[in-house]
Amino acid sequence: MTSPTAPIRVLVCDDQVLIRTGLVTIIDAQPDLEVAGECGDGRTAVDLAARVHPDVVVMDVRMPVLDGIEATRLLAGAGVPNPVKVLVVTTFNLDEYVYEALRAGASGFLLKDAPPDRLLHGIRTVGTGAALLDPEVTRRLVGRYASRIRPTDTTPSDIPLTPRELEVLRLIANGLSNSEIATALVISPETVKTFVSRILTKLNLRDRVQAVVYAYRRGLVT
Repeated sequence: MTSPTAPIRVLVCDDQVLIRTGLVTIIDAQPDLEVAGECGDGRTAVDLAARVHPDVVVMDVRMPVLDGIEATRLLAGAGVPNPVKVLVVTTFNLDEYVYEALRAGASGFLLKDAPPDRLLHGIRTVGTGAALLDPEVTRRLVGRYASRIRPTDTTPSDIPLTPRELEVLRLIANGLSNSEIATALVISPETVKTFVSRILTKLNLRDRVQAVVYAYRRGLVT
C-alpha cells in the first residue's frame, strides 16, 4: 500500500497520443502523483506494469494488440497474484464495455470528457483503495446488466456475514451512500465505514464495485 507521503504511481495506457500526452501532463503536474510509464496498447500495459509496478493504471478500452478489458483482466482479474488497481477512462458511458471492464477487475471508470479535477480525484480515490463509482452510478451500472449475473444457489446463511453486515451489503448494492446507510440504520457514518471494511475483508473483495456484483450474484438484490 502506498504510504501517505509517497506519490501515487500511475501508468497511462491510451492508443491516442494526444489524449495520452494530455493525461500524462495533467498527472505529472500533481505533487502527490507520479507517472510511472505510458503506452498505447493493452499488451504493453501488462508488460510495463510488471516492470514499473504502478499503484494505478489509467486504461483506455478500445486499443490495438490487446484491448483494455483483456488487459484489465490480466492486471486485476481473479487469480492475479499481485493485482493492480485499474481506472478505466473511456468515451462509452454505462455501456457493456465499461461493465465488462469492471467485471474484469477494474476499480472504476471515468469518461474522457470528464474535467481534469475529476480525473485526478478518480486516480487518488482508486489509488487509496476505494471504488471510484459513486453509489448511484454503481447501482445503475450493475443493475443494467443484472440479468447477465446469474445468482448462485447460495443462501444468506452460506455467506460469512452477520445479519447486520448482510443488511449493509444489500443497502450498498441498492445504491445507498455511507451517509444514507447510516440514516437508514440509525447508526453513525463511522460505524458504516467499519461495516463496509469488514464486509470487504470477509468476502475478499477489493471495493464497493465488487461488493455490488457479489450481492447480485448471490441474489441478495434483484
